[in-house]
Amino acid sequence: MGDLHGGYRALLQCLERSSFDHHHDLLIQLGDIADGYPEVYDCVEELLTIKHLIAIKGNHDVWFYDFSTTDFHPYYWTYGGKGTLISYLNYCGKPGRYFASGSGFKTALQAKDIPQTHKTFFENQQPFYTDQKNRCFLHAGFKRDLPFYDQPKHIYYWDRSLWKDALQCSSDIQQGKEFKMVTTFNEIYIGHTSIQGTPQQAFNIINMDTGAGDVGKLTIMDIDTKEYWQSDPLPDLYTESFNFF
Repeated sequence: MGDLHGGYRALLQCLERSSFDHHHDLLIQLGDIADGYPEVYDCVEELLTIKHLIAIKGNHDVWFYDFSTTDFHPYYWTYGGKGTLISYLNYCGKPGRYFASGSGFKTALQAKDIPQTHKTFFENQQPFYTDQKNRCFLHAGFKRDLPFYDQPKHIYYWDRSLWKDALQCSSDIQQGKEFKMVTTFNEIYIGHTSIQGTPQQAFNIINMDTGAGDVGKLTIMDIDTKEYWQSDPLPDLYTESFNFF
């Protein structure tokens, strides 16, 4: 499943349309649960009900986890952060109180307001996951000219070069250029770089971020059959005037 960005209603649609079994199926969620639409809290609560869940760390998740442990948001709640604020302020009974005056972009939300189960959830997200079929799952990508397991952890949830290189190389392939990696995988599943429409593939890389953080849809895929299901466009599910971007 691609980037969620607070789209709880889209999450429920994808689980229902794919006939996902919360007790028997394995869900690999590719990160960025936080920021965007205003139901981040509900997304985490739903994911916690899935028995076999592999939660990958996204950059927006890291920012929110930093706040939950320090009371400081490194990006000052920008890049969709107001949606996360709305969600957790509603949960803790402080709706409508966003930014206070003065420096530091202080809000009514405090780190102590975040449930410990949620702090633990974000703390335990994995930088990547590889399975027995030599498939790799991560949020953003990695430097393909470096050994995969030796890279700084922030690369896995931040670096876009893998997808950009794959797109560029696929357009240059007639000129004899090769797409090589130091560490090879049979398939690589990523999010982070938003695309519109359906999942896209370049070489063995499959981009699952179909724009749920903006005006696109959320996608869930059976990675064995490649069948996928999508939610409705997120603006159709959230017609309320939140003004959270």
